[in-house]
Amino acid sequence: MTLLVAATVTIWPVPASSQTVPEPDGYREDPYRGPVPETLHGATVVSTKDAHALWEAGQTAFIDVLPRAPKPKNLPEGTIWHEKPRLSIPGSQWLPNVGYGRIAEVTADYFRAGLAKATDGDRKRGLLFFCLDECWMSWNAAKRALEYGYETVYWYPEGTDGWTFDDFPVEKIEPEPQ
Repeated sequence: MTLLVAATVTIWPVPASSQTVPEPDGYREDPYRGPVPETLHGATVVSTKDAHALWEAGQTAFIDVLPRAPKPKNLPEGTIWHEKPRLSIPGSQWLPNVGYGRIAEVTADYFRAGLAKATDGDRKRGLLFFCLDECWMSWNAAKRALEYGYETVYWYPEGTDGWTFDDFPVEKIEPEPQ
């Protein structure tokens, strides 16, 4: 006697985060949150463990590029505006809005000045760029720093999400003045 068993097999789609994402030729435009490449040509991609080791060594400048929403211009008089606090990797320099795919020249100048300050003008000094997990802002900013001639660029794609997941410390930081 032959016994046949019917089985139903469900094939689940591969999650977007496990699919290989190619590096774009230029900068990534909107949407900025989503699966990111595993590489950035010219940069070193680091894990949370690697980022923490670089942070502990204290020789690499950490650059947070999380965007910052501007205060609305036409708020009714008496409206109280509270900036959302940014909890970030201690000692990081926050350069908001420099990771967009296209930036105005004034923003590019702000970015260049911030990088020069973070490295004391030494283009060989290490720079580590981060934002949030699966955020293209840090990828764009790291790519831009390479184009500005910085030689030791690290990209930390997990950002503060990965950092806090591993219970590493964070502190409230303020954006670098413009």
